[in-house]
Amino acid sequence: MEGAWKTGRYRNWFAELGLDEKAVQERIDTIWQTMFFGTDDERIYVPVGDDLGYVYDTGNDDVRTEGMSYAMMMAVQMGDRDVFDRIWRWSKRYMQHADGVFRHYFAWSVNFDGTRRAEGPAPDGEEYFALALFFASHRWGDGPAPLDYSVQARTILRECIHKGESGPGDPMWEPSNGLIKFVPNVPWTDPSYHLPHFYELFALWADEEDRPFWARAAAASRAFLPRACHPVTGLAPEYSDYDGRPHKAEWGYGQHHFYSDAYRVGANLGLDASWFAQDPWQKGEVDRLLAFFDGRDPGDLRMYTIEGTPLDEPALHPVGLVATNAMAALATEGPVARRAVEAFWNTPLRTGKRRYYDNCLYFFALLALAGRYRIL
Repeated sequence: MEGAWKTGRYRNWFAELGLDEKAVQERIDTIWQTMFFGTDDERIYVPVGDDLGYVYDTGNDDVRTEGMSYAMMMAVQMGDRDVFDRIWRWSKRYMQHADGVFRHYFAWSVNFDGTRRAEGPAPDGEEYFALALFFASHRWGDGPAPLDYSVQARTILRECIHKGESGPGDPMWEPSNGLIKFVPNVPWTDPSYHLPHFYELFALWADEEDRPFWARAAAASRAFLPRACHPVTGLAPEYSDYDGRPHKAEWGYGQHHFYSDAYRVGANLGLDASWFAQDPWQKGEVDRLLAFFDGRDPGDLRMYTIEGTPLDEPALHPVGLVATNAMAALATEGPVARRAVEAFWNTPLRTGKRRYYDNCLYFFALLALAGRYRIL
């Protein structure tokens, strides 16, 4: 198996299922319109004035770098420059720090009026911002600041790895091992933040002197993930130490178990396999993960220990879990994977208060399984 980076061909699971191409395109267009331009009870996007807009977390009533950077990636994949530029301008104006210890980082949680709930960053936002900006530069070309997309992307990445060398602050990647941190000032990580397929591209497009670091980071994340994923169930914890062992955060909730963040690990493995197909371990890992969920009642998905014990806490984002499991299937084949993709195709978009996270994961899976989540 060779990845799309080499072949230019993106796997299309929906075609493998025999689904009509027109029906798939209609589903993509309908979901995009619903999420971004639907009714107040459907959409997660709000345009502001003539040139701004934001995506909001409907469950927590705030604007997060996670959602903003996700939406920019969705918009550039869909070719919607107006949505992309509005979200990027809002992010620059209200979220990115112009100076201080967090200079060039983004405040991870902001109110709808632009006031900050938190000053510090969450590194998954920065890595999505950077790649979405590079893709925008390649798709539309750089314009005047702040729409000089590639310049903005390189500035973010430069700060992510050099912060603290000549001033205050902490880098987002641990210099000693090349692994992304949960937040810059802690010595542990979140397995779902590890995106080696992004780092492969940063190693081509970041500042020339930083490209060896990004190649190292890609290799480091691919070496880390087998340590974090359970060898029998395939489940990863929300947070882990650098050695892969689950990390129980001081606030003591379920972050050492398989819960909402951790759903994304499988999706990331699927996309890495689709784009680069460099890690044979991914297929076995996805086979274990999908076998664990195969035959489980989608109405009774829960929090699990990474050993697979179901806990009392129901899955907060069951649609998101169905979506990420299906996206993981890009790394494998066979009847179990087929059932995971079919289950996703037959699952509707989530409605209600918690729709934001589920539906972001849903749309990424929809694009990826249609061969439409592409290196631009």
